[in-house]
Amino acid sequence: MKSAYTHWAALAQEIKDSGLWKTERIITTPQGAEIDTTATKGVINMCANNYLGLSNNEDIKKAAVEGIGRWGYGYSSVRFICGTSQLHKDLEQKLSNFLGMEDTILYSSCYDANGGLFETILSAEDAIISDELNHASIIDGVRLCKAMRYRYKNNNMEELENCLKDATEKGARIKAIVTDGVFSMDGTIANLVAVCDLADKYDAIVIVDDSHGVGVIGDGLKGAHEYCGVIERIDVMTGTLGKALGGSSGGYTTGKKAIIDILRQRSRTYLFSNTLSPIIASASIKVLDMVENDKDLAGRLKENTAYFRQGLKDIGYDIIEGTHPIVPIMTYDEIKAGQLAEKMLEKGVYVIGFFFPVVPRGKARVRTQVSAAHTREQLDHALNAFKEAKAELGI
Repeated sequence: MKSAYTHWAALAQEIKDSGLWKTERIITTPQGAEIDTTATKGVINMCANNYLGLSNNEDIKKAAVEGIGRWGYGYSSVRFICGTSQLHKDLEQKLSNFLGMEDTILYSSCYDANGGLFETILSAEDAIISDELNHASIIDGVRLCKAMRYRYKNNNMEELENCLKDATEKGARIKAIVTDGVFSMDGTIANLVAVCDLADKYDAIVIVDDSHGVGVIGDGLKGAHEYCGVIERIDVMTGTLGKALGGSSGGYTTGKKAIIDILRQRSRTYLFSNTLSPIIASASIKVLDMVENDKDLAGRLKENTAYFRQGLKDIGYDIIEGTHPIVPIMTYDEIKAGQLAEKMLEKGVYVIGFFFPVVPRGKARVRTQVSAAHTREQLDHALNAFKEAKAELGI
């Protein structure tokens, strides 16, 4: 065996020996509140990003079929060559209108949206100030950029202001504050009012990745900027079509037109990636129509979330407080997190343990996620299973 393969085999064995090896479970049904796996049938899924329960919605599937009939399977091109159809422009306009932004540009994923953002609009004369709990795609996107880099503790406005002061003193031309709207591991919401106030004070722009906010929070399900009442104060937002908005794939950057214009000209992950499939674009337009018109979706999600959160607290689990349907159950111990996930599957509930490197060492958890599609009976079943597992594992 070549020395490189010997190294990788040893590394894999080291991960296995530490108890941190991640195994992919195989699902044999469409995504939903209840699914089948190759190991267990009829399990309640409590860890999908399917917040609105739309991943297998019949109307959305119909829109996807109609899209493929009208526009074909794919466009076999990047956007600036021959990959832009009227369908893509319609979806971009639809997203802009829904989110209250000036313009929108589509990407193949939100990871690509973040990967193609920072190096395009910022350079060595500028500064990026990033929350420490931002998503990996933001971290990777920032690494591609030559701007001065700062990191502040999660939602700590005093540290953020100190970073802004330092960047100002060093003569940064553009200062960009970047934060998740909803922090994906904790389910907590960024203090966007305070962030925007500091941005105004120090003449900075505000960039928000709201992948877990859009379609989930805010009275109109528009996301964290609506929830916090700062729609007009956000300069750039990135997001995904692959979570609440249908659960497939695709991403976007939305915001001030001046920024979107530059991204169309210079963003590498846009210029050199294939255009979004017509199937996804057609279905996404239908999703946005449903989210705008079906007011019951928001109500059911909010009610289910409050019920499940209170149930876990009554059982005695240590959860991170909040109102978002991401509900982390903290075990802190990596092995315990894995054991709890396996025990729950035995009891008919699908959850996954999160541990290093997905979260910091000593912060292991089982991250549960509530959907508008969950019935009260399913939530009760899950809560009862968590109660039994807690006693059996001594958590």
